[in-house]
Amino acid sequence: MAEWIFLFIICIPLFLILIWQVFNPEDAMLWGKRWMYKEQPEVSDEAIKYTKIVSILGIVVLTLIFVVSFIKLI
Repeated sequence: MAEWIFLFIICIPLFLILIWQVFNPEDAMLWGKRWMYKEQPEVSDEAIKYTKIVSILGIVVLTLIFVVSFIKLI
């Protein structure tokens, strides 16, 4: 039961970060790196597409891990 609670506590922030990356990929890619640039850097369309795809895959994988661990608990 403790593993389930720990997994739930870890998964919620990860879900939120991945959802944020899907909706705001430019902000997510520059998070923590904006201070290095004097002006707003331009992010390529390929990089935005890659970030969205990886975030969606991360959501799917995290959901599968969550469901499998829940089924294993029962």
